[in-house]
Amino acid sequence: MRFGPKSKNVISILGLCFSLVACSGLGGKELTTYDLSAPEDFSSVRGRSSAQILVPVPSALKSLDSEMIVVRPSGSEITYFGDAQWSDRLPRVIQEKLIQSFENSNLVRSVAKPGEGVVVDYKISATIRQFDLIDQGSGQAKAILAVKIINDRNGRVRASRTFIATQPANLSSAETGVIALDKAADQILLEIVAWVVKVI
Repeated sequence: MRFGPKSKNVISILGLCFSLVACSGLGGKELTTYDLSAPEDFSSVRGRSSAQILVPVPSALKSLDSEMIVVRPSGSEITYFGDAQWSDRLPRVIQEKLIQSFENSNLVRSVAKPGEGVVVDYKISATIRQFDLIDQGSGQAKAILAVKIINDRNGRVRASRTFIATQPANLSSAETGVIALDKAADQILLEIVAWVVKVI
């Protein structure tokens, strides 16, 4: 695995962590690997919480539970970019960016992932309902996450909400598609942090 070229647009506008070029096991085809960014500016968010929260890996259907970047030519058809992939399975990428978002906000006492031995007050349980590029009309990136705030002491759901974000997408390349998906993810992550802080 070697470092590949980075787009100035991706770096300057989105701050994507890296773009690696990897050889797949089938025919040595090169795949560009993309990561998502995490929002850093939370100045618009009001409130603060003394709670400690846990962020498990979100659940997702098999079509989204992979490293492939999903493209939908129609409502029911699913394809993938053949020359690109995420840095990890999409649910793990979303988990990591959600954790980073809470850490960047400094609005909760602490945030942890399962297995770290932290005593937590609430669990942030998410389901990725959609995270793909829609190849219809002018092109669109769409992200939908259903999130529950669960009291870790009694298992009761404190609150639940579905977050939806769309962005115009240029689907001429995986890179420009990822730019749009990153913007959609950034919007949702910011909204989730603001909502959680308000609820708990």
